[in-house]
Amino acid sequence: MKLNIRNAESSDAPVLGRICYEAFYKISDEHNFPADFPTPEVGIGLISSLIERNDVYSVVAELEGKIVGSNFLWKGNSVAGVGPITIDPGVQNRSVGRSLMDEVLLHAQMRGFLSVRLVQAAYHNRSLSLYSKLGFKVDEPLSTIQGTAINKTIDGYHVREMTDDDVEDCDQLCSRVHGHTRIRDIRDAVDQKTGTVVESDNRISGYSTTVGYFGHTVGESNNDIKALIGAAREFPGPGFLLPTRNFEVLSWCLENGLRIVQPLNLMSRGFYQVPRGAFMPSILF
Repeated sequence: MKLNIRNAESSDAPVLGRICYEAFYKISDEHNFPADFPTPEVGIGLISSLIERNDVYSVVAELEGKIVGSNFLWKGNSVAGVGPITIDPGVQNRSVGRSLMDEVLLHAQMRGFLSVRLVQAAYHNRSLSLYSKLGFKVDEPLSTIQGTAINKTIDGYHVREMTDDDVEDCDQLCSRVHGHTRIRDIRDAVDQKTGTVVESDNRISGYSTTVGYFGHTVGESNNDIKALIGAAREFPGPGFLLPTRNFEVLSWCLENGLRIVQPLNLMSRGFYQVPRGAFMPSILF
């Protein structure tokens, strides 16, 4: 059957959003995990916003003229993030996912990104196999954490709203810990008023663009991460992503009434620096 990959258009959003909802619902339901998108409307809203963004490369797969899937490459920083990639459950195992991934990886290669990264549902064997074949390696097992805001403070660590004056300091911290910039994401967090910073010894020692699914968090120490989690009023989306191997913060979260929702994997293709500090990735990386 003829498969065509093309750029996404705003008029595609209703169909793509419903496919996104159905694809995530099917795989999560099969494994008894909560769906990332609770309703089709949430999927449509996300896809609509991604197609409109100038820093996201959006592509659609058509099989015999029918829309059957989509993929997105976030390219606002030196590292590109992939997702969400979703395929109509009725056309699985026909190389649609491989073709969508090939397209965004070619786009990333042509633009010289330092690395391409994604977060994969650890229980989804097919996607893990596909990404591994494409050269992605698992760098960090993750746990999605959710629950009621815990309103905890850490002695010696003060959390406040992120401002324009903090952007450079936060990005320098990201570069020290991860070896690359995320200045676009940090600036977006200031503009959207979702960002927070934590100060210790009268300087910024950590920050979060959002303690939730689409936000990332960086700190010099685990206490910075705890302070930012403790100050969050909510955890948007399915929750925040915590490296499972960070036993100190994981056990602290569980002791404070939070729960593990599902296992994930942070995967990368290309450059990856083992973090020189504490961190929590977004659903992209």
